[in-house]
Amino acid sequence: MFLTLSLLISGGASAQAKVNPPRPGLPKTAPAVPVKSVPGKPVPVKPVPVQPGPVKAAPMPAASSLTPVPTYSARKVISAISVADNGDVVFIGSDARLHRLDASGKERWAFPLGDIGRASPVLTPQGAAIAVAYDDSVYSIDALGKKLWSVRLEGGDIYASPALRPDGSLIVAVSGGVIYALSAQGQTLWTYRHSSPIYSSPVVAPDGAVYLGTQGNAVIALSPDGKLLWTYGVGSTVFSSPALDNSGNLYFGSGDKKIYSLSAQGKLRWTRATGSFVNASPIVTAAGLVVVGSYDGKVYALTQGGQDAWTYAASAPVAAPAAELTGGAVVVGDLGGTLHAIAPGGQVIWTLKTGEKIDTSVNVSPAGTLYFATASGRLGSIEGQPPLADGAWSYFRGSAAGYGRLLSPAESAAQVALKRPAALKAAPLLARQAAALALVAQAPQLPVQLTTTQPPATQPTTIPIIPKPPAPVALKIDPAMALAAARQVQVVSGQLLLPLPELLGALGVRPTVQTPRSVSFVLGGEVLTLPLRTLDVAGKSGAWLALADLSRLKLGGKPGSVRYTAKRYTLQLGAQVPLTLPLDLPKLLPFLPVREFSNVIERPAPK
Repeated sequence: MFLTLSLLISGGASAQAKVNPPRPGLPKTAPAVPVKSVPGKPVPVKPVPVQPGPVKAAPMPAASSLTPVPTYSARKVISAISVADNGDVVFIGSDARLHRLDASGKERWAFPLGDIGRASPVLTPQGAAIAVAYDDSVYSIDALGKKLWSVRLEGGDIYASPALRPDGSLIVAVSGGVIYALSAQGQTLWTYRHSSPIYSSPVVAPDGAVYLGTQGNAVIALSPDGKLLWTYGVGSTVFSSPALDNSGNLYFGSGDKKIYSLSAQGKLRWTRATGSFVNASPIVTAAGLVVVGSYDGKVYALTQGGQDAWTYAASAPVAAPAAELTGGAVVVGDLGGTLHAIAPGGQVIWTLKTGEKIDTSVNVSPAGTLYFATASGRLGSIEGQPPLADGAWSYFRGSAAGYGRLLSPAESAAQVALKRPAALKAAPLLARQAAALALVAQAPQLPVQLTTTQPPATQPTTIPIIPKPPAPVALKIDPAMALAAARQVQVVSGQLLLPLPELLGALGVRPTVQTPRSVSFVLGGEVLTLPLRTLDVAGKSGAWLALADLSRLKLGGKPGSVRYTAKRYTLQLGAQVPLTLPLDLPKLLPFLPVREFSNVIERPAPK
C-alpha cells in the first residue's frame, strides 16, 4: 500500500536532503526530522525552526529548494500509468496482471493477462480498462475487475497504446504493421496493413483521421474507415506518438534527430534539429508550446512557428514524454533517474533524484497526486501537486485516462470542473514557486555560504547554485542472471547466442528501445545499441544477442577488453564492474582440424 505523505514546501531548504542537497532559501524551516514509518499509516513530519547564520551573499531560494517528497510502493509497475476521473490508478505489473488501485493506494483488483505489456491502458468513460499485452491480445476489464471481452490480433506483439474514439471504438496497432479498428465490444471493424513495423501509438484527430509513426521512416494518416490518406517520409524511424494542437497540426520526433510539425494534410510546417534521436512523444502546453525531450539530454520547448522558446538541460537522455501541470510547469523524467519540474520559462523548479532510470511519463490525478514509475517497478506518488493543465495535449495520450485524442468541448469542460478544487488548493504552492523563481532571477549568481543549527552543517558550507551533472551510473551485475544466460547459450552457425532478457538482466539494465532487429539501452550513462537475432527454442520464439556483438561494446568511445580463463568469459568495459559468464568455449566451439586439400584421395605409400 501507499503511505500518504503531504508535500513539504516552505520556500526554504529541501525537505529531504538525500533527494537533493539543501540550498539557501527563505529561512523559515529546516530539513524535517526523520521519523519511523508504520506500514499503512501516514508518516508525520514536523518542521524544525532554523536559526539562520551569517550569509555572505544575498539570500535567495534556489529552485531545487522546492523539491517535493515522494512516497513509494513496492509494486512492480512495468507499463505507463493511467489515472481515472475518480483517482483510480491503472497499470500492468511485471506479474502480467492489470492492476487497479484506488486514490489511497489500496488495490481494487488485479486481473491476470496472458503476458506482460508496457503500453498505457485506456480508461473508458464507462469505467472499463482497456489493456494490450505481449500475447498479442486486447483486454477489456470492467470497473469491478471482470472481463468484458478479449481478442487476439494477428500481426505480432502490441507495443503501442490503443486510442479510444468518441464512439467507444478503438484503434490498435501491432508491431507487424497491421492497424485494427475494434468496436466497443471487441469486433474488428476494419484493418489496414502497412509495410513496416509499428511501435508508435496512434492518435485520433477531431475529424476521425488516425495518425501514427512507423519503422519505415514515415508518419501515416488513415481515414476514419481505414483508407490511407497520406504518408510523410522522414530520415529515420518514428517511435514517437504524435501530439495534436487545437488546429489539428501534428508534432512528433524521429530517430533522424529532428522534431517535426506537419499540417493535418501532411504538409511540412517546420523541423527543429536536436543533438540525438527523439523517441519521446511531445506534448502541447496550454500556452501552445511544443515540449519534447531528446536522447541528447535536453528538453525542447518550441513555439507554434518552430522557434525555440527555451531549452532545458536534463544532463541525461530523455525518453519519457513530459506532462504539463496547471500553472504551466512541465514534469519529465530522464534515464539518469531524475524527475525535473520545469517552469513555464524553462527554469528548474525542483529536481528529484530516484536513483533509477525513468522512461515512462508521469501522470497526475484530478485531485493533484502525481504518479511516476522507476526502472525497478516502484510506483512513486507526490501529493499536493497541481493537476494536469487544461491544454490541448498536456499529457502524451491527450488525457490522464489515455484516450489518445483531443477531448470534445463537453469533455474538456467536465475535466476543468473536476480539477478545479485541486487547482485552487495548489494556488499557494504556485505562488511560492513563482516568488522563489523571481528571487533567483534577481539575485547575483554567486556561491552562497549558509550555516544552520542542524547537524552536520555545523560549519559554513559552500553550496553551488548550479547543480552538477549526475555521475555516470555504475553497473550492477546480477550473477544469478549471468548464470541463467550462460545456461541457455545456443550455438548457431559457429556463433554463441545468449537470451536477451537474461543478458540485460545480468548487466542490470532494461531495454529503452527494442525492435525485431536491435535493442538500445543505457549503460554507464551512455546509450548503446546491439543487433538482435530471433531464435526459436523449445517451441518459443525470442530475442537473442550474439556474444561477439556484446564483445564489441564501447564506453566513452573505447572498446572493452575480453578475457577467457578457467572456463569463464569476462567482459571489462572501462572502469565498470566486469561481466562474467561461465562459458566452456572449447566444449561449445570445439576445434575441428580441416584438411588443406579435402578432395585429395589419400593412398598408402608404396612399400
